[in-house]
Amino acid sequence: MLTEKIFTVAQNGAEGILWLLILLSVMSVTIIIERYWTLKNYKTQSDKVRNQLLEALKSNNLAELEEMTKDKETLEGRVLSHFFKHIKENGPQGVEEIINSHIIFEKQKMEKSLNFLATLGSNAPFIGLLGTVLGIMKAFNDLGVAQGISQSSGPSIMAGIAEALVATAVGLFVAIPAVIAFNTFQKQVRYVIQNLEGLKELCLAYSKKKG
Repeated sequence: MLTEKIFTVAQNGAEGILWLLILLSVMSVTIIIERYWTLKNYKTQSDKVRNQLLEALKSNNLAELEEMTKDKETLEGRVLSHFFKHIKENGPQGVEEIINSHIIFEKQKMEKSLNFLATLGSNAPFIGLLGTVLGIMKAFNDLGVAQGISQSSGPSIMAGIAEALVATAVGLFVAIPAVIAFNTFQKQVRYVIQNLEGLKELCLAYSKKKG
C-alpha cells in the first residue's frame, strides 16, 4: 500500500525536481550577477583607498586619514568617518570596539546571499540524485507493468532511465557554478576585510598619537 503511494509520487516527482533545479539555477545566476558587480565595486574602492593608505605610511603622515573621510562612497571612508566622529565626541577610548563593530556590519552586507550559494552548491547534487532515483523507480515500475501485459518495452525503459539521469546532471550543473562563485566571492570579501583591518591599525595608531 505504502509502496504504491511512493510509486505514484515517483510518476511526477522526477519532472517536478527538474523544474525545482531550474528555478534554483535562475536564482543562483541572479545572485551571482548581483554579487559580482557589488563586490567588484567594493574591491575597486578598497584598492583605491589601499594605495592612499600606503602613501600615508610612506610619508608617515597619519593626518591624511582625515582627508579620506570626505569620500563617503567608499567603505573605508565611512569607517574613518565613524572613527573621527567617535574621537571628537569620546576620545580614544573604545575606538577599537567601534571599528570592529562597523567591520562586522559591513562584512554582513558583503556576504549577503553567499550562504544561499554555499547551500545550493552542497545540496543541488543530492536534489538531482533524488530526481534520478524517482525517475528510475518510475522506469522499473513501467517495466513491471509492461511485463504484466506481455509487451516488449525494453527501449522505452532504457530511455526512461536515461531521462532520469538528466536530473543528476542538472544538479551538478547548478551546483558547480554556485560553489565556484561562493569561493571567489569569499576571497574578495576577505581581501576587503584585510584592508579594513589594516585601516583599523592605522586608526589605533592615530588615536594613540592624539591621546
